[in-house]
Amino acid sequence: MLFRVTVAVLLVLSMGTRVLAHDNEGRNDCSFATLNGLYVFSARGFVTPPGATPFPKAIVELIRFDGDGNVTTPAVTTAIDNQPLIAASPGGPGHYTVVDLVPPDGACLGTLTFTASGITFNLVIPREGAKTIWLIQTNVTPGNVVTNVFQGTAVKIAH
Repeated sequence: MLFRVTVAVLLVLSMGTRVLAHDNEGRNDCSFATLNGLYVFSARGFVTPPGATPFPKAIVELIRFDGDGNVTTPAVTTAIDNQPLIAASPGGPGHYTVVDLVPPDGACLGTLTFTASGITFNLVIPREGAKTIWLIQTNVTPGNVVTNVFQGTAVKIAH
């Protein structure tokens, strides 16, 4: 009898915990802390200089989001048309924002700006875990000289 009561109590407690966890899943706040860890960003697209034919570019980059709105880039490798491959050099620092969708839903939106270059991206971030985020470049290069069509994903590989 004591065994059955113990099992029943444990079952009720575990169900209550699941309900609470489920209720909180959709209510995570979109904040700097949503992004916290090391991500591998890979993207491809095209660059169009004024009066020229578009040419391809690609990047694989490590981006560390610090949970407080700042990023560092420990390594970046780029390939741009016929240019020599630029491999494993550190990238510049930057900052990011994270805001909630209106009305709130299962994702957050954000921006990422690399300080030295002024290159910016819009972000789409799932609320739960932010294991994969989607990025699209939103500006032309500094001085509005080159237009970019550049998008990719960043996958979290470490905290």
